[in-house]
Amino acid sequence: MNNLRFYIDKEQDICQEIMAWSDHTLQKPNFFYNNLPPCPYAQKAWQENKVIILFKYDNDFQTLYSTISQWDPNFELVIIVDMAFNEDPDDFHEYLDKLNLCISEGVFIDKDIWLMGFHPHDEPNDFIDDSSFMHTVEEEYAMIFVQRLSQVQESADKLLKKGYYDKYLEEYNAQDIFEKRQTLYRRLKNGNETS
Repeated sequence: MNNLRFYIDKEQDICQEIMAWSDHTLQKPNFFYNNLPPCPYAQKAWQENKVIILFKYDNDFQTLYSTISQWDPNFELVIIVDMAFNEDPDDFHEYLDKLNLCISEGVFIDKDIWLMGFHPHDEPNDFIDDSSFMHTVEEEYAMIFVQRLSQVQESADKLLKKGYYDKYLEEYNAQDIFEKRQTLYRRLKNGNETS
């Protein structure tokens, strides 16, 4: 019973930290995003209970695979907290890139899924106020964000017109990420990547 209490308490602490980090870092207007929040839709998603947080404690990716193949339309974002993450950030992100390609090829049946990752050893992003956030959880963890590809890309297209990406696309290989996602979105909508 004590072990169960320990895991419940730890998960609650991590969930609270993620919500506080989102509020502090992603939901406030930011000069680098044309005075829009870094994630303009985060606050509404949290308020409407459209976000769910799941946990992964070992090297088994079944939680992620199940989330991809059995998408729950009641949510806009699934955050998988990875307590057993690959220590190398490049390998971590490369794995998610490869999974995005597999998803687009129908390996998980549902092709309308997009994965993004946050690794605790990623290079700092100077465009968001991450460094002033006071972490309350000592244990490191990675996060895998699972969303509908169509929703992410269509939202991004709207934000592009508002100047949201003007400064950001020049940095951090953001243009490359944007183009990869856009290519997979075109493949989803048109059946190929050139239309």
